[in-house]
Amino acid sequence: MTLYEIDTRIAECIDRETGEVIDVDRLSGLVMERDTKLENVALWIKNLDATAKAIKAERDILKTRQEQAEHKSDLLREWLSKALDGEKMETPKVKVSYRKSTAVEVDDRLPKKWCSKKIVYTPDKVAIKTAISNGKKITGAKIVERQNIQIK
Repeated sequence: MTLYEIDTRIAECIDRETGEVIDVDRLSGLVMERDTKLENVALWIKNLDATAKAIKAERDILKTRQEQAEHKSDLLREWLSKALDGEKMETPKVKVSYRKSTAVEVDDRLPKKWCSKKIVYTPDKVAIKTAISNGKKITGAKIVERQNIQIK
C-alpha cells in the first residue's frame, strides 16, 4: 500500500464533521503502517547516502592511482626518449618512433597584447547575504529559508 493510500484510509477513520475517531483499531494499525513506511524510506535514503559516499571514496582512490600511473608513464617516456636520443627502435612486442610537432612556449616577458582577457563573474553569496541581512535591497537576490532533512 502506498503512503497516499494509507493517508486516505487514515482520513476515512475520522469523522469529517465531528473530528472523532470512528475505528480506533484500524486507525492505530494504519498509523503504525505509515510510520513503518516512512522509517523504511528514511533508511533507504541513509543507505543510498552511504553508498554514494563509498563510491566517491573509491573514485578518489582511483583518480589518485590514475594520476600516479600517468606521472610514472611521463617519467618513463622522458627517460626512454633520452636513452634513444632520437633513434627508432622496434622489437616483436613494441615499436618506438618519433614524429615532429610544433608548440608555442611563452614566459612572463610576453607583452599583454598577445594575451586574451578572460573575465568570469560569480556571485559573492557571503557578501550578498551579509548585505541583505543588514537591510540592503539587492535586485536579483534574496535570502530564503529552507528545511533541510537530516537522516542519521
